[in-house]
This record gives sequence, C-alpha cells and structure tokens, in this order.
Amino acid sequence: MGLLVLAAAVTAALLLVVPAPLRLLGAEPAPGRGSRSPALLVGAAAGLVALLAHGSVPGLVLPLLGLALATAVVRAFAARRRDRAANDVRRRVVDLCDGLGAELAAGQTPVAALDRAAVEWPLVAPIARAARTGGDVVAAFRSLATTPGGEALRVVGGAWHVSHRTGHGLADTLGRVAADLRAGERTRRVVSGELASARATARLLAALPVLALLMGSGAGADPLRFLLGQPVGLACLAGGLAAGYAGLVWIEALARDVERHG
Repeated sequence: MGLLVLAAAVTAALLLVVPAPLRLLGAEPAPGRGSRSPALLVGAAAGLVALLAHGSVPGLVLPLLGLALATAVVRAFAARRRDRAANDVRRRVVDLCDGLGAELAAGQTPVAALDRAAVEWPLVAPIARAARTGGDVVAAFRSLATTPGGEALRVVGGAWHVSHRTGHGLADTLGRVAADLRAGERTRRVVSGELASARATARLLAALPVLALLMGSGAGADPLRFLLGQPVGLACLAGGLAAGYAGLVWIEALARDVERHG
C-alpha cells in the first residue's frame, strides 16, 4: 500500500510540475513558460507525509484530485488567453502592413510611417527607433518575430530588406505580404474549425467515466468506496485518470502541431 501511494504521489507531482505537451513530445520548455509554483510540490509532499502518518486515503486522494482539476482548468484558461493574444498579434501584423503601405503610398517616408505605426501599436516601437537612429531595422523585425503570433514580422522584415536592396516599391511589397497573411489566416480559421470537433470528442470521451460513476451510484452501487478505499480501486482510479489525461494531452498536442504546420 505504501509503495502504491508513493508512486501515485510522485506521478501527481510530475504531472503538476512538467508541462504535459512537453512530456509527450520530448521538447524543452520555452523560456518563461511551463514553470509551476513550488507550492504544488509542497502540497503533494505534505499529502504524502500525512498519509504515511496513518492519515485517511480518501482524505488525501480527494484533495489531490481537486488540485489536479484546478490545475487543468487554470492551464486551459491560460492556453486560451495565449491563443487570443497570439491571434490579436497576427491581426495587428496585417494592420501594420496595411498602415505602412497606405502611409508610403501617400508619400510618407518609411521612418515617418514606422513612427505612426508605433503610436498605434507600441510593440513596434523598437523597430521605429531602429529606423530613426539608423539601426538594423531588419534585425528589429526579426527580434519581434519571436513574439507569439508575430512570426509574420520576419516576412515583413524580409520585404523591407529586399525593397531597400533592390529599390522596389515597399508599399507594393507590403500589400502583397498583407494579402498572403490574410490568405494564411483564412486557412488557419478553417483548420481550427475542423479541429474543434476532434477536441470536443476527446473531452466528451474524457467525461464519460464521470457519467458511469453517477449511473453506478444511481443503481445502488458505491463505486467511490471501491475506488478510494481499496488498493485495487486506487490502482484503477490512477490508471483511468492517467489514461484520460494522456489522451486529452495527446489530442491537444496533435491539434496544435496541425495548426502550427497546417
């Protein structure tokens, strides 16, 4: 029993600390992302100590399940916020191309056009500063391209570089870049719509065991007593939760890979 609980506690700690998509895909966490509060490890360790000190098994398992559920909800909302922020950046990149093109077509200099764009979108202020001081504008574009959703800024920087090297009109080049970005965004929306059904199906399948527990309780059985009060039940509970979690994470990882390369 002690070994089972120790294994479950270690597994829970790993699930809480290591970002799930990175665990399955073998990737390294990005800087500033994937970090978890040490309080999660402290909570798992405290629960393990309480159990080994002859505490109640349900008294440990239920808080751990609540902690895992809260962590999953927080991660889901954080991922949604990141996606919304990235989509907003993509939209602003298209607006940047349109704005710069319109300013240049109206006879403004590239430096003045960038200064105007920086007023409307402060993120591009380093680019405007580089252009105003004679710095490396292309390098500034590439630096900002690391912002989530700002990958297209690398293309805008390339257009700036080609235009200044060849003398081709920058306004026309930016117009073509904006058209390509709009086409790519339309494709992205189509792909996201197709993937939404797969994600919904995975979440529905993950929720079916909860329905089975409710049906078992309604039929007069007591599945929670078996799952929380017997070693075999604890093993079934841990295995079921791990399988459901792994399935959700795997579907999400596949969907994000398709969105990234599709």
